[in-house]
Amino acid sequence: MSADYGAGGLVAILTPQANTTVEAELGVLLEPDVATIVSRLTCYEQDSRTRLMGYFHSVPASLRAFDTAKPAFGLFACTGSTYLVGLEEEDRAFAALPMPLISAARAVMQALDALSAKRLALVSPYPAWLTDACVAFWQSHGKTVVEVRAPPGDRSDSRRIYDLGSSQALEQINGLANAKVDCILVTGTGMPSLAAIAKARPAPPVLSSNLCLAWAAHRKLGREIPLRVWLAQDAPWRERLALRFPKALQ
Repeated sequence: MSADYGAGGLVAILTPQANTTVEAELGVLLEPDVATIVSRLTCYEQDSRTRLMGYFHSVPASLRAFDTAKPAFGLFACTGSTYLVGLEEEDRAFAALPMPLISAARAVMQALDALSAKRLALVSPYPAWLTDACVAFWQSHGKTVVEVRAPPGDRSDSRRIYDLGSSQALEQINGLANAKVDCILVTGTGMPSLAAIAKARPAPPVLSSNLCLAWAAHRKLGREIPLRVWLAQDAPWRERLALRFPKALQ
C-alpha cells in the first residue's frame, strides 16, 4: 500500500455482510496510523445457524477478495461462528489460510486471561440457541457464566443485532453492576457497545468483542499496551469516539 497511509501496519477485517458495527468501532479503537482493509463474509441463507456456518466457510473467498493487497494479518470479526465450530476446528481451518487470522473469540479469551477473569456475566443480543452455544463455549474453556442478560425484543434472527444501539447495551451492563463477577462481556461484534463501555460504571470491567479484537491487533503489531490501559477512563480511544461519533455519547 502507499507509504502515505498505514505507517503502523495494514490490518484486514473480515466481517459479516450486514454488520455495520465492526468497521465503525475498530475505526475508533485502532490507533490512527493503523490502516484497515475490509472484506465481507457472505452467505445468503435465511436460517441464522446456517448463515453463521456459511460465514466461517467463506473465509478463503473473503481473503481472495483482497487481490494484491498484503495485510499483515486479519481479524475474523464473527464470534457466533466460533461458538458453533469451536476453537479447535477454527485453528485447523485458519492454519491452512495464506494469512494469519485472529478471531474475535480468541481475542476475548486472551483479554479474559489478561484480567485473570474466571467468573463472567454476559450481555448477549443473540437468539436463545446461540446464547446457549456462547455459554457452553466459555464454560468449556474454564469460565463460569454467572448471569446472562439480553436486550428486549425479537432476537429470532441474529441480524436483528444490527438494529440495536449502545443505549440498550448500557442498560444491560448497568443491570449487572452488582454482579459478583470478574468481568462483564458484551458478546458479539454486531451490537454497538463502545459508547456503553465508555459510559458504564467503572467496576466490574466491561469487555466487548471489538475492543478485544483491537487490543489483540495492537499486540500482533508489537504494541504491548496493558489491557487495563485500554479500559482506563483516559484511554485514547475514548477521545477518538467523542470526535468521530459524538451523538453516541449523548
